Amino acid sequence: MAKKQGGNVVTAVRAIAEPLAESLGYFIWDVEYVREGAQWYLRITIDSEDGINIEDCEKMHRAIDPLLDEADPIEEAYNLEVSSPGIERDLKNDMQISACVDWDVEVKLYAPLDGSKLYRGVLLGLTEEGDIGIRLQDGEEKIFNRASVAKISTVFDFDAK
Repeated sequence: MAKKQGGNVVTAVRAIAEPLAESLGYFIWDVEYVREGAQWYLRITIDSEDGINIEDCEKMHRAIDPLLDEADPIEEAYNLEVSSPGIERDLKNDMQISACVDWDVEVKLYAPLDGSKLYRGVLLGLTEEGDIGIRLQDGEEKIFNRASVAKISTVFDFDAK
């Protein structure tokens, strides 16, 4: 396989990881290939309907490592990390947003809307136009234009649970 760079690495790794994860009972939540300092990291985040534990991460790591060695999609040395997305997670795409409907979320906007750049509520999901809806604590529903959202993350109130 020809060596890949940047986004091409993510695409190549995802193509290897998705069928493997599915065969093990998981699905791919995210794939990142990032440089931190002098080190490169390939991060594969897995999830399942039953959640993920350390044994699941180890199982996926052991299974994908030889496949990545064989395919050799990355030119430089890198560190492979397999993890769960955790209970508090960034939602970066439609699949992730749809998977977290009815979860508590925090929406950060690029610019203030009605005097605030930060909103917290229950995720209602995506509108037909692809915008993001949440229900605030007072019951009001807010729809945010996707382009105005800087970040959306799940939040967990550890004191309340």
